Amino acid sequence: MRIGTLKESYTADAALFDSHTQKVWLAIAAALLVLFPFMASDYWLYMACLVAINVASATGLNILTGYTGLVSLGQAAFMGLGAYTVAILQTRWGTPFALNLLAGGVVAMVGGIVVGIPSLRVKGLYLAIATIAASFIAHFLFANLKITGGTAGISLQPARLFGMDLDTSFRLYWLIVPVMVLMLLGAANLFRTRIGRAFIAIRDRDISAEVLGIPLLRYKLLSFGLSSFYAGVAGGLWAYFFRVVTPESFPLTMSIFFLAAIIVGGMGSILGGILGAVFMTMVPELLKLVVDLLPGGTALTVFLSPVRLVIFGALIIGFLVFEPLGLAEMWRRIRRFFHLWPFRN
Repeated sequence: MRIGTLKESYTADAALFDSHTQKVWLAIAAALLVLFPFMASDYWLYMACLVAINVASATGLNILTGYTGLVSLGQAAFMGLGAYTVAILQTRWGTPFALNLLAGGVVAMVGGIVVGIPSLRVKGLYLAIATIAASFIAHFLFANLKITGGTAGISLQPARLFGMDLDTSFRLYWLIVPVMVLMLLGAANLFRTRIGRAFIAIRDRDISAEVLGIPLLRYKLLSFGLSSFYAGVAGGLWAYFFRVVTPESFPLTMSIFFLAAIIVGGMGSILGGILGAVFMTMVPELLKLVVDLLPGGTALTVFLSPVRLVIFGALIIGFLVFEPLGLAEMWRRIRRFFHLWPFRN
């Protein structure tokens, strides 16, 4: 029975994987990720790629909102910056996809740092409004600049790896999922460093963090930059996945989607970003499958479609009311229960 962890050194306390059980489960998860594309249909491969993209972007927003305490509704705009950067580089110069994704992340990072400048003066709702304004500015630029193709957007060729076009969900899986895993590992490692601990200190009490010598503006801008970098890379993956980028691809509702994902999953938790993105992506699809299986034909499906959205919204509200710490906390409670239940009185 494991009811705690004994850490005898700072190195042990900062270890990424702190138990043999954790390593075993991660190895099982890695094996399932490798085997999944050989067993799944095209539909489920499509959904797996979409989930992976959403996990990457939600993880970036969790760095900013969950760990640093800065509310942002501009994640979709930063994804758009990354997607358009990838599309422009791909169509105009034909540069390799790895360089394109990196450039997309860097461009989005620069945009995030610019948007994050007001964070020293405003916070909470006011900062959220500032990021919404940035979203509208980004949408205006996407729709009106010549280099972005205007309202028609940009269509791009599939990514190429070792001379092979990544033009199917099966092939794209081997690009999108490994990139997502690297991003998750990067985020997990970030909070073992002084930078990540500074983010958490700012979230808990920014005035106290400043008294302790943490330069608020520098670390807030760094948090915005890292979050936007994640969004930019996710946007680049999105561009290669759908192979067309338009201003309507990244609406404000997408930013709300990612904010809801980290709230449902659990803010300030890498696992929360994963579970929230999976929940927000898959539950509407599962509800749609249930509706399609009901007898009654097309008429019943059309009638129940709004009901499906109401059920989805009710599930989100239920999490906010009954489990504000999200799915990650539910998982931790389940783990504790199964560790302890044989020894309960």
